[in-house]
Amino acid sequence: MSRSIVRQSKFRHVFGQAAKAEQSYDDIRVSKVTWDSSFCAVNPKFLAVIVESSGGGAFLVLPLSKVGRVDKNYPLVIGHSGPVLDIDWCPHNDNILASGSEDTTTMVWQIPDHTPCRPISEPIVVLEGHSKRVGIVKWHPTARNILLTAGSDNLIIIWNVGTGEPLITMDDHPDLIYNVSWNYNGSLFCTTCKDRRLRVCDPRKREVVAERLSPHEGIRPMRAIFTKEGNIFTTGFTRMSQRELGLWDPTNFEEPIALLELDTSNGVLLPFYDPDTSMVYLCGKGDSSIRYFEITEEPPYVHYLSTYSSKEPQRGMGFMPKRGVDVSKCEIARLFKLHERKCEPIIMTVPRKSDLFQDDLYPDTVGPDPALEPEEWLDGRDEDPILISLRDGYVPPKSRELKVSKKNLDLSCPSIAFFFFLLLFCTFSFSTLVSKTNPFFFFLSFFPLPSLSALLFTLPLFSCFLSEIQSLKATVLSQEKRICDLENKLSKYTNGTV
Repeated sequence: MSRSIVRQSKFRHVFGQAAKAEQSYDDIRVSKVTWDSSFCAVNPKFLAVIVESSGGGAFLVLPLSKVGRVDKNYPLVIGHSGPVLDIDWCPHNDNILASGSEDTTTMVWQIPDHTPCRPISEPIVVLEGHSKRVGIVKWHPTARNILLTAGSDNLIIIWNVGTGEPLITMDDHPDLIYNVSWNYNGSLFCTTCKDRRLRVCDPRKREVVAERLSPHEGIRPMRAIFTKEGNIFTTGFTRMSQRELGLWDPTNFEEPIALLELDTSNGVLLPFYDPDTSMVYLCGKGDSSIRYFEITEEPPYVHYLSTYSSKEPQRGMGFMPKRGVDVSKCEIARLFKLHERKCEPIIMTVPRKSDLFQDDLYPDTVGPDPALEPEEWLDGRDEDPILISLRDGYVPPKSRELKVSKKNLDLSCPSIAFFFFLLLFCTFSFSTLVSKTNPFFFFLSFFPLPSLSALLFTLPLFSCFLSEIQSLKATVLSQEKRICDLENKLSKYTNGTV
């Protein structure tokens, strides 16, 4: 009797192929900052790439359909006074993106569906809490408007973007934080640190619940991500500087589930995980290849599948969420490889003869709707992501505006500071007037009654002025969109007559 010695898996023949030259994004000046981030973020609507810019930090946001050569005058997203180090799209709103910078701030941006005529320079909200550069930004996978930032001040801050306030601050790390990864439902996150420790943190308890010293014995940077089952996949270096990957059970850090040596290259391996297929794609900075593995419950647990190779090395990599792939072509993943001057899509497919929808390749995947509100998550509630079917494909919804309602006045804003001092001036003038008109009220000027009266008098005027500013801003935005539409129509007519 013969027995099968080949492991059965529908992903044994995943085929990687670069997109055609006309489907790439050319003439992009990719950032050259020395920071181990992916420099690229992508969702079903947009491609964002951190680029070189003089006098501050900037990144480029392109609609996915705008392939080909990028105009050198294409509007950038500017606003940071230092180089941008990390960017991340909101999983619950395809038009919202967060950026961290060397200027110690994190900014959240609303990206319009139409092509802007001028650079985008006004973020929705600026999050200020770090004293050194912000190198990591990560959105919560299930709760609305929850954003995690980590800086070189060794702090982790979790924000409510809807109010612009910090919810949780953790200072458990004594050295530089290399990366942060939420688990599937956002109840925990894991970190790797320069002190060579892998930590599992419970943010709502503000404590480290598990840690492991030197999951990889080398001193070079490590990376760690949670799998859907709750295990932790890590990449690092051995004592002899060989690259290594591992799989760990956070409830028992004594021994790894799997440990595998790869090669002797120097580039840090960036892991991208697909929870629907349990596949991990490893992209090394400076490499010209992408390795992919399948994680299973059978030994050796981490199974090597294949390698996509090319001639040019990669500067960074973006990973498309599953709802952005083309199910009609059996595409299970799409990565966006950054070259020195362009971005090239890499398409991973499982060849099938049938044109029908492949249920086994596309189980229900994470959708764009949040499962929790910020208050619910902060109170201790956990929910898995809300899933959607890809049977009929995914159509991104129209732009939804993120509304920020700050609880406290920001006196760093010049206009708010001006009205604050105007309010104090009115209060003082009212007190002086009352005391001069009637000597009896001279003594009342020392009490909060005149101040309260002046406050009640100026608040309606202040709110009226703010509403006028908001209506004026809405008018300007609508006119800007109208001008862009007219310019696009004019260019079409011009191209048609030439």
